[in-house]
Amino acid sequence: MQDTSKQYDTIIAKCRALFVNKMSDYGSAWRILRLPSLTDQIFIKAQRIRGLQQNAVRKVDEGEVSEFIGIINYCIMALIQLEKGVVEQPDLNTEEAAKLYDEKTALTKQLMLNKNHDYGEAWRDMRVSSLTDLILQKLLRVKQIEDNAGKTIVSEGIDANYQDMINYAIFALIHLNEAN
Repeated sequence: MQDTSKQYDTIIAKCRALFVNKMSDYGSAWRILRLPSLTDQIFIKAQRIRGLQQNAVRKVDEGEVSEFIGIINYCIMALIQLEKGVVEQPDLNTEEAAKLYDEKTALTKQLMLNKNHDYGEAWRDMRVSSLTDLILQKLLRVKQIEDNAGKTIVSEGIDANYQDMINYAIFALIHLNEAN
């Protein structure tokens, strides 16, 4: 499990660096996005990954890695939006956004460590395509919860689904890194 923790941290560091660089370029313009908009962005990325996995021909020279990184960063933005709410104008500087990013990734990593302990790293025997399908399933669940105005009867909330998507995307990236 120590390898998983180190691999997780390496991937999060790469995702965080991209997030911070984009904050420098664009500021926190993403803060105006409502949760369904973020969910749709994640959905587009997951669908693109599935298409890349199924199609022999690629017309855009970008692979799965950048899309999984996008899923991770959009999910973290969604977790921040859940906590802070949507705003009409960008309101976070890079330092504040990076601090929130770190808080969300720390909570999500702890969830992964707890589940990984209980499941015995079962994800290591899964295919990247299965992890992609699980992300898509979580997205469909989130969309349904959003359509139900956030109300659930017995299900976990939207935040847990975003966290699971982050962890599945990280597991996929670990697999892809190990394959190279």
